[in-house]
Parts: sequence; structure tokens; C-alpha cells
Amino acid sequence: MFLPVIMAGGSGSRLWPLSRKAYPKQYLPLTSDKSMLQETVLRLKGAEHLSPLVICNEDSRFMVAEQLRAIDALQSPVVLEPVGRNTAPAIALAALQAVAEGEDPLLLVLAADHVIQNQSAFLNAIKQAETLAQTGAMVTFGIVPTHAETGYGYIKRGPAQDEAFKVDSFVEKPDLATATDYLKRGEYYWNSGMFMFKASRYLAELEKYQPDILAACKKAIGHTSSDLDFVRVDKAAFEACPDDSIDYAVMEKTDSAVVVPLDAGWNDVGSWSALWDVNEKDAAGNATKGDCITHETSNCLIQGGERLIATVGVDDLVIVDTKDAVMVAAKDKVQDVKKIVEKLKADERSEYEFHREVYRPWGKYDSIDSGARYQVKRITVKPGAKLSVQMHHHRAEHWIVVSGTAKVTNGDKELLLTENQSTYIPVGVIHALENPGKVDLELIEVQSGSYLGEDDIVRFEDRYGRA
Repeated sequence: MFLPVIMAGGSGSRLWPLSRKAYPKQYLPLTSDKSMLQETVLRLKGAEHLSPLVICNEDSRFMVAEQLRAIDALQSPVVLEPVGRNTAPAIALAALQAVAEGEDPLLLVLAADHVIQNQSAFLNAIKQAETLAQTGAMVTFGIVPTHAETGYGYIKRGPAQDEAFKVDSFVEKPDLATATDYLKRGEYYWNSGMFMFKASRYLAELEKYQPDILAACKKAIGHTSSDLDFVRVDKAAFEACPDDSIDYAVMEKTDSAVVVPLDAGWNDVGSWSALWDVNEKDAAGNATKGDCITHETSNCLIQGGERLIATVGVDDLVIVDTKDAVMVAAKDKVQDVKKIVEKLKADERSEYEFHREVYRPWGKYDSIDSGARYQVKRITVKPGAKLSVQMHHHRAEHWIVVSGTAKVTNGDKELLLTENQSTYIPVGVIHALENPGKVDLELIEVQSGSYLGEDDIVRFEDRYGRA
């Protein structure tokens, strides 16, 4: 059996405004009603494997745990990276974690944000890779190209080896003429970023070619701490680790690299045009989601939110509507969406990092209105969940229950509020909110005061480790 190692970091800036820094594409339901992370785990069904090991950053930890729990896949602790250091160190943490438990499994390294439409072909390729990896091969999966693509790196195959091929070389992203030549020659594959090898074999190759990465990761994994569903590594040690991809650190240097061809409808959904490619389309070539009405519209991707989107006489556009932003782009210019994201970041606008609706370990809140000295939020608290015991220096709060039951601590009083009931929490009063019921608690929170930032929270107690 193999150990799936799923890397769930990354920002997905090319899919803004749906993907944000705090809620990137791997956590979004882009091609089904499941998130891309969930789809990555579920497509392994049918193969014999150990419980997936997921690696993500600190800020995404509760979202990852919740999504894995929803598909009954949270059997192993989620490994948290204190800072991003690219794929070579992340995989090293997984390999070290595996061998520390006295095992030496095959690692199947996957990204959490890929689409694979042919599950059967994918599982067959994994079986083929298992046979090779058991003999010590460092296996990568090469995507059989369908067109001349300039946005991917390529793998040139060498001599045949057991229905696979030795890797001749890894090639950087080509220009169009070179990519067209690669397609004609038939000996080049797209570099998928998926791998399989023994844990010990990867560590040995890393020791050989990038010993400084291995040393830093050994130090980081040697001082871990457990917290709920998570494992934290030593922050200072990991921060000192060089930033490098597995391609540069190991795969381009090792003499044991083998490529298994994969023809399974793969797509890394790296842009809005790529999402248009993999979605179902109507007779006019439009891929739509949400409340959309089109007239004389063709070859468009339209992603609706809560509002109606109507289009007339347009072609080859991408139109995306969220609660706080609308993006319209020519389909052949969507790679430049990242320029908008860079501008938002430079201007320190919240739309770079957050949606209007923000997810928390206890539920979520939606900032539905705001002004100079007030803010209105719609808060949803999951059954059994509790916000931290806290106070604010600059704002007072009014809570009005819309549905469900709220258990409220308000200073020295404890209240049980139901639909249409409310309470007022003055500035400086210690308070807490809990859902003791079996259904979601929905309430409206009206904040008023001189400062309404999220950093005006003093936590005294928190079941999610944020106090």
C-alpha cells in the first residue's frame, strides 16, 4: 500500500476573485459539489492506500480539517508548514514523518488542485508506478499532451523501462514553436508535478543532492507539537530551510528518474480558460454556473454568485461574480488576472486576501454592511461550536438571533437566546457565544465603535488554540 501525500498549499491567484489568499482554489468546488481537495482524496477510492497525509499552511488548517472530516478522510493529523518553502521540503517532512513511525511506505505525491477526469486511467498509472517505485525508481507522471501548451514544463522521455521510460531531461516552459515541435515528436510529456517513490529513497536522494534541505527538515520534524487534528513542526528550523522545488532539488539530478505516461483528462486548472476547458458547455460553447441568462453569447465562462448575470452579444469572455467583486476578462488574457491581484496586494485591499464571507473553525461570518462607525455581520455557528471567550476595547456589539439557539456569556450573566431574542454587549465586557443545539445558529451582529478591526479581540479562552 502507498501513502498519499497531498500538498494543499498555494494561493491560486489566477482564479481571483473566486480564489483568494485565505481561501484558495484547492478549497473551492470548481468542477463538482466537492472541493478540489476533496476530489483529490476521493479519486483514490479503488486503490489500496494508507490514510492520506495532507500538508498545508497554518491559516488553512481548520478549513482542511473540516473538508477532510466531511468525506470521512481525517484519519491522520494534518502537517502544518509554518512558512512556505516549496515542494522539496514539504515532501521531506512527509517522508520523515513516515519513517519516524517505523515504516518505509511508497509516497504518492499529489497536488490538491488538479482535475483528473478519467479515474480508471489514473489508478492504472498508479499501479504501474508502484511496481517501479518498489525497485527504487523515482517515478514522475508525464501527461500525454493534447495540444501545444506553453504554460507547462515538459519531460523528455528516454529509453523504455517496463512500460514506462527513463527520464532523459526536464524542460522549462517552451515558446509556441518549440511546444508545437514537442507535440509532433511525441516523446515529450507535460510535467504534472505528481510523483511516487519510497520515503527512504527520496530522503537518500535529498541527502545526496540537497543535504541542507534534509538537515533543516530533520531539525524541524524533530521538535513537533500536536494540537487537535494537527502536527506543527519547529518554526525556526523550517524557516531556515532553503526554498526549492522537488524538480530542481532532486528529480533533475537523480539518475533514477522514470516517467509513467498518464492520459487521464488531467488539468491543473491554472486559469479561468483552463476551467472553461474542463466544464460542461451548452450548444453555444458557454460554461455557466449560477443564475445566468445569455443572448447571442458564445464560448464564455460565466460564474454567477447570488445575483443574476445577463449577457448580450459577447464572445470569449470570462465573467465571475462574487459578493464583493466582479471580474470581466477576455478569455485569451486570463493569465493577466494575477496583475489585478498584485495591484490589490500593493494597495493593501482586503479583496486580495479575504472574501466578504470568511470561514472560521466554528462556522463563518459574512460582512453584509459597514460604515464609518458600524459594521453588520451575518454569523453562522455550527452545532456544538463555540467562539472564543473574548472582549473588545473599542466596540460594542448587539446580537440578534435569527434561527437556532445561542448560549451567551455576557459579563457575569449566562443567557439562552432563541429566535427573535437579542442581547447587548458593552465595550470592555468579557463575552462568549456558543451553539448548544443540533442545527446551525444564525444571528445578526451589529458592531458600533471607534475601531472595528478584527485585531481588536483579546482572547481569554479558545478551544481552537488561538488564545
